[in-house]
Amino acid sequence: MVKIHRCPAAVNHPSALAGWQSERPPGFPSTRIDLKFSRCSGASRGIGLIGVSALLLLSLAGPALAHHPFGMAEGAGLNAWQGLVSGIGHPLLGPDHLLFLLAIGFIGLGRPVAWVLPLLATGLLGAALTQVVPLSADLAPLAEALVSLSLALEGLIALGSLPTALLLPVMGLHGYLLGGTIVGAEPTPLFAYFLGLFLGQGALLLAVCLGSRRWIAAIGENGRRLAAGIWIGIGAAFAWTALVA
Repeated sequence: MVKIHRCPAAVNHPSALAGWQSERPPGFPSTRIDLKFSRCSGASRGIGLIGVSALLLLSLAGPALAHHPFGMAEGAGLNAWQGLVSGIGHPLLGPDHLLFLLAIGFIGLGRPVAWVLPLLATGLLGAALTQVVPLSADLAPLAEALVSLSLALEGLIALGSLPTALLLPVMGLHGYLLGGTIVGAEPTPLFAYFLGLFLGQGALLLAVCLGSRRWIAAIGENGRRLAAGIWIGIGAAFAWTALVA
């Protein structure tokens, strides 16, 4: 007689499998149990967490230029310390820009570290351009919609439909809007704000790029495609919100 463990938890545990195999009689055909389901369930949980987090950000999202995330003054009203804190926090508290930075993780850059400095440079150039050519208030909703659509663009890049090099000008567009909050500031808080942008975005980009390959390996190709689809949907929703708000 062959003893069979009926508890699913026991069957899935490696020690239980070893015990079952030791109890089979001589000549009984060996049985291999595919454990891919456990890995798939882990990837599904990871993608589910991504979706839930993105939906929470979507529910909290509002126009990024509507107010300062810390309740500070903007532009000329900032001092040096406020400029630094604002530069660090502004891109990380804006849902559309934060999701843009996080999505770089599942795009899978060929040379992750080599992309960090170019992305930071184009973002800072965009922020500097705002000081020379400020964004008109009439164009702000359209600019917000374009930034939101950059999430959809990232999804298409992850799917291989668009070239990865498009991340650079899009990062410049994000920087252009981020620089709009400090137009008219004195040189010292302006420099502090740019330093904060460099530190905040640089730390997150470096972490995301270094963990990109491990994350893609964990979620698998299907998980990567699912994440890309989620980002495309969120980008479209953000863009719609910016245009109708």
